[in-house]
Amino acid sequence: MASTSARRGRRAGSGAARSGSVLVLHGPNLNLLGSAGSSVLGTETLAELDARLIGEAARRGVRLSAFQSNHEGALVDRVHAARDEGIGFVIVNPGSLAPCSLALGDALAATAIPFIEVALGNRRSHDCAATRRRLSEHALGIIEGLGSRGYDFALAFALARLQA
Repeated sequence: MASTSARRGRRAGSGAARSGSVLVLHGPNLNLLGSAGSSVLGTETLAELDARLIGEAARRGVRLSAFQSNHEGALVDRVHAARDEGIGFVIVNPGSLAPCSLALGDALAATAIPFIEVALGNRRSHDCAATRRRLSEHALGIIEGLGSRGYDFALAFALARLQA
């Protein structure tokens, strides 16, 4: 694990990842997965999704932790803690914070932890604000419209990057 001073100043897209660990952040209302909007979000619960991701990461020798909050400040605090923990990669689904989250976007940029943004639905098909999102400006990539499978693709990318 790199020292805190060595981590500072790194840009999100530069250099090798720092640690063999991944943090998955879930934003507002994602705690309702599997119980609401099943035609778009599917029937898989957040607990099932997290267990699947944790299992896949463990099979590859990588620690994965997940965190969900309906409050942007709690998500920002978790990103700050991730930097101090030496987390090497973040997968974030900001939920309804996606179009306008300055604080979460700034936190991810300031910590310089590489991340991918995931959206379960295809926001661009019905949300004109989705064409410019604060988080997207700093993300290595965006995966949207693939339901919970988007997390799988993001995790595969993160694992490849961490193990390169």
